[in-house]
Amino acid sequence: MTARILVAGIGNIFLGDDGFGPEVMRYVLGRSFGSDVHAVDYGIRGMHLAYDLLEDWHALVLVDALPDRGAPGTLHVFEADPGTLSATAGLEAHSMDPAAVFATLNALGGTAPRTIVIGCEVENIEDGIGLSESVAAAVPAAAAAITDVLVEIAARAPAAAEG
Repeated sequence: MTARILVAGIGNIFLGDDGFGPEVMRYVLGRSFGSDVHAVDYGIRGMHLAYDLLEDWHALVLVDALPDRGAPGTLHVFEADPGTLSATAGLEAHSMDPAAVFATLNALGGTAPRTIVIGCEVENIEDGIGLSESVAAAVPAAAAAITDVLVEIAARAPAAAEG
């Protein structure tokens, strides 16, 4: 068995740079990451992502905008611990805050897989469609980071069972 990996672009395209995850998914549309990699633009469909995470995934790669705490357009790749994210427990149909998604997943009886975040520091999250110039410039690098993360996950995945 090979590792099943879910790559999830998340964010609200109507809030400027918050649409980073969906824009990266649009950029990689049509690329083949392999038969065991499922790449999806979830947008703001947090409930949908929580239900999809009930399936057996080896890893989750979240592509998302990050709070404005650094230079806009700066990419960060890090492993997240879904258990340490705080959110109000309960079912939230239209929230795309990762903590709310993981709280919903837990409320449904599921457990988050290993989670890697590819995030970009935002410049503008005001009402409006389209990424700022600095965040848009980070989209190709984020797509390359997805490939790098998938290679790393595959290298650490359990070997296929000998038949």
